[in-house]
Amino acid sequence: MLTISKTPLRVSLFGGGTDYPEYFQEFPGAVLGTAIDKFIYIVTLPMAGVAETKYRVTYRNVETVDNVSDIKHNVIRAVLQDKQYDGPLNIAIISDLPGGSGLGSSSSFTVGFVKLISHLQGRSITKLDLMREAIRVETELLHENCGIQDQAHASFGGLNHYRFHGNDFSLQPLRMTTDCRDAVNASMCLIYTGMQRSASQTLETQISNTRERKIVKELGHLFELCEEGVRILEGTNSQRALTDVGKLLSEGWMTKRSLSPAVSSTHIDDIYDTAMSLGAYGGKLCGAGGGGFMLFLAPDHVQAKLRERFGEKNFVKISTEDNGASIVHGFA
Repeated sequence: MLTISKTPLRVSLFGGGTDYPEYFQEFPGAVLGTAIDKFIYIVTLPMAGVAETKYRVTYRNVETVDNVSDIKHNVIRAVLQDKQYDGPLNIAIISDLPGGSGLGSSSSFTVGFVKLISHLQGRSITKLDLMREAIRVETELLHENCGIQDQAHASFGGLNHYRFHGNDFSLQPLRMTTDCRDAVNASMCLIYTGMQRSASQTLETQISNTRERKIVKELGHLFELCEEGVRILEGTNSQRALTDVGKLLSEGWMTKRSLSPAVSSTHIDDIYDTAMSLGAYGGKLCGAGGGGFMLFLAPDHVQAKLRERFGEKNFVKISTEDNGASIVHGFA
């Protein structure tokens, strides 16, 4: 039986940095962002009885081992051990976009794999518990530096406003008109910086600064921008929403650059400046910083200029995605 999980990547519009426990355990945090129509697929098939090894894992490397403890892929090893799943498996990972690019791919993979193993064990899991399980895997089992918005986007899907404070968590889908949603979808695009990075490593300085309360003012400003972004996108003037949200994106990017010296670089700044000079409404770097994709809101004619300026391979058109992680199909 072939089984496939399909999990969306995400872009965060506002509030990134306030979703870390080091911040929201003391101060209210909020994130406004969306799952996007780019996905990570995890394909599994039971290993044949005549296979030489019990497990085969295919990603950028190929692993063939007999024991779960020998699997080098951290998430796969941790989840299989945690769920005590010992059936022979052939696992292949396919992604629409490269990992380490600021689109929450690590957490999307974790969410997708937890969803997949739950399905193989005959267990139905709610979106809330799926998010919580993925957070536990990353923070408690793997000791990663990560917030909680990526797992939320991957589990729930959609364009949502998330709030966190202490142990409280809430989700509110944006009450958008069809015109506003369509305008946002038409305007969103990504530009690849050509650099990949580890979010956990990039975040070390930022988290240290958060613990030491060095960037409380800046994170508070990102929280305020998130609330303002919700107000604008729930309005009735779709064109005004794009220009106003674009300005907020750029304002948030200027603040985010101050959280850690590892967030930006001359190359990243040049991409941002070029896109803005070509007429983008606004933009920011996706994820923790240091590389990956930049998100821009831009009208069609400006997107054409961006595609020409940065090259077809570095330009990616995206839209919001309503569905979170799912099992696409299990068939013989």
